Amino acid sequence: MKLSEFKNKKVLIIGRGIEGQATYKYLKKHFPKNVIDAVDQKDGDSYLDSQTNYDIAIKSPGVKPEVIKIPYTTATNIFLSNAKGKIIGVTGTKGKSTTSTLIYEMLKKDVKNAYLGGNIGRSPLEFLDKLDDHSITVLEMSSFQLQDIKKSPDIAVVLMIHEEHLDYHKKIEEYIFAKRNILRFQDISNFAVINRDYPASNESDIYAEGEVFRVSIERPPEKGCFLKDDVVWIKKDDKEQKIIDVKEIKLLGRHNLENVCAAAMVATLCNVSIESIKNVLKNFGGLPHRLEYVGEKNGVKFYNDSLSTIPRATIEALESLPLTETLIAGGHDRRIDYSELGRHLTKSQVRTLILFPPSGERIWDSVCKVVTENNRPEKFDVKTMKQAVRLANVETSPGKICLLSPASASFGIFKDYKDRGEQFKREVQRLSF
Repeated sequence: MKLSEFKNKKVLIIGRGIEGQATYKYLKKHFPKNVIDAVDQKDGDSYLDSQTNYDIAIKSPGVKPEVIKIPYTTATNIFLSNAKGKIIGVTGTKGKSTTSTLIYEMLKKDVKNAYLGGNIGRSPLEFLDKLDDHSITVLEMSSFQLQDIKKSPDIAVVLMIHEEHLDYHKKIEEYIFAKRNILRFQDISNFAVINRDYPASNESDIYAEGEVFRVSIERPPEKGCFLKDDVVWIKKDDKEQKIIDVKEIKLLGRHNLENVCAAAMVATLCNVSIESIKNVLKNFGGLPHRLEYVGEKNGVKFYNDSLSTIPRATIEALESLPLTETLIAGGHDRRIDYSELGRHLTKSQVRTLILFPPSGERIWDSVCKVVTENNRPEKFDVKTMKQAVRLANVETSPGKICLLSPASASFGIFKDYKDRGEQFKREVQRLSF
């Protein structure tokens, strides 16, 4: 929606989170005389009763479209319709934040006029007025932000797609459909960078009108970025070019090589030099709350992986840290299937499971279905992070790892994944030697 269309309109912003607050500030700056109000679910059950008094609503991510009875748009649509320069959009079930940050850091080496926003925690409306024709914006885009966009980014990145947010999207097909909107409105001048190692991601190319580059850590694609003989390569214009040896990459975990390949491919499409790409990969150690080393207490190493909100991400964390003896998991229940996690735990070194409700019960059930009673890990149910960390300190052997990797969303006991991770780090630091 073009900015000029808001002139003389009565606007209702639904949601007062980061995006809602930024939207209010942005519109008030441009239309100080407009009636612009904001409501939030925290105001009570009747918070939407007055919506018909307004001309248009601006829906925040996570607000279901069916509750809105007047024409609406979103902050993402406002940005996409009014932004100058090139836009790179990154989506996927996991890896969005890491990949978006990697791309941004690579761009900053060679392109000074680069910006990072979206689902990563900064609304792009905060910097929309600063953009010019030479700007490049990297947007992390969730399914909530993508489900009703009307324009796709110039470069669309589709990482791994796995089941998530089924409490909102109801079924996996609806979730995948939302993700694929990142490609749906592209034209032949645009680019798509797609992870070929996951069927739901790979098959998204049916919506790609422009040139498609594949990302794979399993086998070389016809063109794209891939892993071969522990080296990251890019194949473009029928030429293969070495990017970096895996041993030089600072990020932990084989799964992160998918994110590395996606970021390197995008950076190459934006004419970032190989040296700049390598420099970032040698020095970027990851984001807070994602395989974050917290410290060592009493010989036990503690890692914070609070960003892992689905079983697949927790499995990848366990693969990255094979000495994990204690796993802290559980949280908000999105009715995700935990059977794969249960099977993986039987093959791991995990001997203690510390579980938060309510999904902790389902994680435990998935273990019980595949492991005999005599061989099951010891289970503890907890309701506070203080309990969890103190138990972990007692139950974990010196030389082993305690990993917070919940495989669940944080809502309920914690404000969000950041609050959960910060509480974990704080309680670890409080442990006595």
